[in-house]
Amino acid sequence: MRYDLVIFDNDGVLVDSEPISNRLLAAYLTELGHPTSYEDSIRDYMGSAMHRVHDLVEARTGKRLPAEFDDVFHRRVFAAFEQDLEAVAGVVGVLGKLAADDVPYCVASSGSHERIRVGHRTTGLDRWFDEERIFSSQDVGRGKPAPDLFLYAAERMGVAPGRCVVVEDSPLGVRAAVAAGMDVLGFTAMTPADRLGGATQLFSDMGELVDLLA
Repeated sequence: MRYDLVIFDNDGVLVDSEPISNRLLAAYLTELGHPTSYEDSIRDYMGSAMHRVHDLVEARTGKRLPAEFDDVFHRRVFAAFEQDLEAVAGVVGVLGKLAADDVPYCVASSGSHERIRVGHRTTGLDRWFDEERIFSSQDVGRGKPAPDLFLYAAERMGVAPGRCVVVEDSPLGVRAAVAAGMDVLGFTAMTPADRLGGATQLFSDMGELVDLLA
């Protein structure tokens, strides 16, 4: 293993949540009078913390989203997760290999701690991630593309940034990893390769990841 720590993004990398989340986000924004397609949501918000949704809507329209926006959105998302969420195909095999080889790994997500835990419980990934392996943008204040979250995860895990690799599927996440001075493997299952510029390498099937990490 050429890295001392593997940092996974969560949504779209560990759990197949991006289609669910962005469908619901687009629908809710449209409901509130901010017409948004699924494609718009993927382009503008995939991989970002909730504050980016608020900031972009206000910048574009001059109007603030309602105070209860985050709570309502998350209730809808969590209910959908309980019905439809699955782990990304092949990721259990990757986690099993890392654990068997005693390679440190963690998750660093723009989502809240609650969102991460709900997704992991629903898909059974909670067996692979104890509290010490879970990091959220809530922990640092500034979400991706700022490097803060990845740097915080590396610090807490006791690994220098240059010895870390990030597994990401969003342009914002790739930018954050590069800014943190880390290699980044861009997962193109949902995101076109040309939107993940700056990634050290690209891959489209989670089954490829073990070889890329070797």
